[in-house]
Amino acid sequence: MCAKHRARCASLAKLSRLYRAALTGACAITIATAAHAAVSVTDDTGRSISLAQLPQRIASLAPGATEMLFAAGAGDRVIATVEYSDDPPQARLVPRIGDAAAIDIERLLALHADIVVVWPEGGNPAQIAAVERVGLPVYREHVDAFSEFPGSLRRLGALAGTGAAAERAARAMEAQLAALTQRYAGRAPVTVLLQIWDRPVYTVGGTHLISDSLRLCGARNVFSDLREAAPVVDVEAVIARNPDMIIAAAPPGAAAAWLAQWRPFSALNAVRTGRLIAFEDQRLTGLGPSALTATAALCERIDAARAARRP
Repeated sequence: MCAKHRARCASLAKLSRLYRAALTGACAITIATAAHAAVSVTDDTGRSISLAQLPQRIASLAPGATEMLFAAGAGDRVIATVEYSDDPPQARLVPRIGDAAAIDIERLLALHADIVVVWPEGGNPAQIAAVERVGLPVYREHVDAFSEFPGSLRRLGALAGTGAAAERAARAMEAQLAALTQRYAGRAPVTVLLQIWDRPVYTVGGTHLISDSLRLCGARNVFSDLREAAPVVDVEAVIARNPDMIIAAAPPGAAAAWLAQWRPFSALNAVRTGRLIAFEDQRLTGLGPSALTATAALCERIDAARAARRP
């Protein structure tokens, strides 16, 4: 190769390196500019939140909110959460600063969170007020029905600047919801007591997301008229409403014992026909996107019991 050609190749290589460096610098500037862009969003309760820049450090004070943030593409921004934030598996690596009832405010402040995402219905109102008093912005993530999940995901994506990932998750959930709705439309209606604790007996009211799970399965919550999310009910009230099925949505290993407590009440339709269902998938009560996957499994159990209906 002649010296002139070698010099030309060296010149082209130098230009190539300069071009790559320029591109890298431009990308870095773009990313930095995006990270420092102001953001103004409306949360799930209609409250407006404005920040000087996209939040890079997010604290989540509810398991469902943690799962939603991961689904919306902002999981790498979550720097603190609470107990039982186990979905997705990556969330288990996030430091815990308390539980739904109480958190360590001093630890939260030490972590320098840009914003705190809370679940207003399930959390401690006094705790949320305390977070606001120390000057941290609060975003309220809340859904009552599965049809509200896609919009909630899109709003979290707008908050975190992860709109593309949030849109993909929202569309996937819309498709999953449509398929589930179509599958169980027109099924023979059944009434259900869904038990979430045993002593005393706790169930879910009509405003709880699990009540919407039952609706999707072609079932009706016998306590859907109660507005409290998780009311206590006595045996007499259950006997009076006489559900076709009793589902023990229990912690792992507890459902059989819960259901055994109903067997002496042979006048109940659910007992007489043997439709006592153990359901221990904890995702059902998680209030995140995986609750819809758990609902699909619940629908299969209900449908099997419906088909096996005995006089």
